[in-house]
Amino acid sequence: MEQIQQKGEEVLSKLDNKDFNMYFFVLDTKGNPVAGVANIYEHVKVLNELGYKAHIMHENDEYHGVANWLGSEYADLPHVSATSNVNMSAEDFLFIPEIFSNIMHDTRELPCKKVVFSQSYHYILELLNIGTKWTDYSYNDVITTSNRQSEYIKKLFPAINTHVVPISIPSYFKPNDLPQKPIVSIVTREQTDAIKIVKSFYLQYPLYKWVTFKELRGLSRKDFARGLSESCLAVWVDDVAGFGTFPLEAMESNVPMIGKIPNMIPEWMQEDAKQEGENTVINIKNNGVWTTDFLNIPELIATYMKVWLEDKVPQDLLEGIENSKGQYTEESQKTEIQSTYETLFSNRKAEIQAMVDNQNPVNIEITNTKEETESK
Repeated sequence: MEQIQQKGEEVLSKLDNKDFNMYFFVLDTKGNPVAGVANIYEHVKVLNELGYKAHIMHENDEYHGVANWLGSEYADLPHVSATSNVNMSAEDFLFIPEIFSNIMHDTRELPCKKVVFSQSYHYILELLNIGTKWTDYSYNDVITTSNRQSEYIKKLFPAINTHVVPISIPSYFKPNDLPQKPIVSIVTREQTDAIKIVKSFYLQYPLYKWVTFKELRGLSRKDFARGLSESCLAVWVDDVAGFGTFPLEAMESNVPMIGKIPNMIPEWMQEDAKQEGENTVINIKNNGVWTTDFLNIPELIATYMKVWLEDKVPQDLLEGIENSKGQYTEESQKTEIQSTYETLFSNRKAEIQAMVDNQNPVNIEITNTKEETESK
C-alpha cells in the first residue's frame, strides 16, 4: 500500500509540475500539405509555448517532415519515432488520430492517458471492427474540432468524453494589397472533381476562356495563402469535410466562395437550426454561394464572373463574408487549447488519485513501448 501511495504521489507531482510527456501520432504525408496534420502541429507548438513537453510521434525514422510546407517553426518542434525506445508512464499522454484504430488496439495496455484526436468524422469507422468502441481500447477521451462532430461522436460512443478545440486560420491569410486577378482558386478532395469543373466551364462558357483556374494542391501554406489572395473567386468541393478550412481561408482573404454544401454542415456555415416536427431545418449563412448540386458549379462561376466584371458583386454576399471573418484566430485557438488540456490534466490527476485510493498498482507502472510499437 505504501509503495502504491508513493508512486501515485510521484505521478501527481509530475502532473502538477509539467514534468510529463505528450505524444501526438501523425501520418507521414510524404511532404504533402494536409490540413489535419497542420492542426496537430499547431497544438504541439502551442503546448510547448505553454511550457509542456509535447512531441510529434511518427511511425519510423524515415519520416519526411513538414519543413517544405509548414516551415522550420514547426519542423523544429520535438519529434520522436514510434520505433525508438520510448518510455511511457501514468503521467504521460498519447494522442492517436481517429483513423488509426489498429494503433489504439496495440496501445490499449499502456499505462499512460490515451486520447483520440478526431478531425474527420468520415474516418472514425474506417478501420474499427464492427461493434468495437474506442473505449474498449481504454481511449475514453477525444479532442475534436466542432460541436457537430462532437455530437456525432457521442452518438457512436455515448460513454466517451468529448473536448472541442476549433481550428485556427493563420494571420497570413489576408487580403492582397493589389487588385484581384481573373483567377479562380479551386480546392477539391478528389482531383478529378476539379478537372471536371474546369472542363465543363470552358465547354459551356467559351466566352470566359481568359479566366484562369489555379489548383492550390501541393503548395506550402504561405504560397497557398498568397495564391488564394490574388484570386477573384474560390471554389470548394469536399463532401466529407469535418470542418472545412479552405472557405474560411478565402473569407479572411476577401475572396468570395462558391462551394458544395458538405454532408456535415459546418457551424460557420449555419445561420441557425430549428426543429420542425421530426426534421431539423438549418438556414445557411450568406457568407458564400452554396449549392447542393455539383453540376451547377460551372454556371455559378460564370454568373459570378459576370457580376465581378461589372463591379456588381452582391453587397449582402460581401457583408456575409465580412461578418464571418475573425472567428477562428490563432489567439482564440491558443486559449481553447490551454483550457482543454488543463481539463485533461486535471481529470487525469483525479483518475490517478482514484487508482491510488483503490490500491491499483498495475496502471501506474512505467512501461517500455518499444515492443508495442514494433508489433505494429
